[in-house]
Amino acid sequence: MRVFVTGATGFIGSRIVPELIGAGHEVVGLTRSEEGARQLASLGAASHHGTLDDPQSLARGADEADAVIHAAFDHDFSRYVENCEKDARVIEALGAVLAGTDRPLLVTSGTAMGSAGPGETAVEQVANLEHSIPRAASEQAAAEVADKGVSVAVVRLPQVHDAVKQGLITFYIEHAREKGVCAYVGDGGGRWCAAHVDDVARLYRLALERHESGARWHAAAEEGVPMREIAAVIGAALRVPIRSLPPEEASAHFGWLSIFAGLDMPASSAWTRERLGWRPTGPSLLDDLQAMRDAGAAARS
Repeated sequence: MRVFVTGATGFIGSRIVPELIGAGHEVVGLTRSEEGARQLASLGAASHHGTLDDPQSLARGADEADAVIHAAFDHDFSRYVENCEKDARVIEALGAVLAGTDRPLLVTSGTAMGSAGPGETAVEQVANLEHSIPRAASEQAAAEVADKGVSVAVVRLPQVHDAVKQGLITFYIEHAREKGVCAYVGDGGGRWCAAHVDDVARLYRLALERHESGARWHAAAEEGVPMREIAAVIGAALRVPIRSLPPEEASAHFGWLSIFAGLDMPASSAWTRERLGWRPTGPSLLDDLQAMRDAGAAARS
């Protein structure tokens, strides 16, 4: 297949591209720059210039493809609601050129959308469009283009990691460094699901090759890692104290991160594994955080 990949030069997309090419697919990746085009060429992919702020530029790329993986997202979380609304507009534009065809569209969301309520383990069969996390806009947009005849499925992401980046935890680390303390909310029992980036890239490929319109796939290798365990590794790596915060102090301490800091967000991927034969093999989240810590210690020595 000729696959158009948005976010192709990003953390996850840059792993999806070689995963697809290695399986015999032709890839055209979205880029905003000549540097991005050179990066894609080095991976064996063609490039298509466009930006999330111009949804029609993405639609033109989709129009020439056999399938679309929409993995791009604006990660400026200080404008999270706006960026989720922007993502919905992009999905609408992509859907407009795919409607009435059998060309697959994979869009990206978060595993929390599969939770029926606070602390409930997210599952693929639930779509909680009333969730407090604004990423529900992406799934709402997917549902709307499906109603217009688009063969769309959703890949829901956990905290995607390697030894360099760890999803929202990357921002949590920077925050702890700036504040001089690694804090968690309450008893730190809130769980965040996770998966290694290479396992996630493989899931996107499987979801494309075994496409099921209307499916929601969970890229969760670990169902939930408690925040106190995450904080323990990060605090030791940064050599800062670890502290529990009462919930009423979370907003003042964490800023925009408070949207997520106190949430319990476990997710199951049992249905995804059964349907796709997905078997994660990468390091755990704590293993990658520990590797980051060890690398930092080596650099200081």
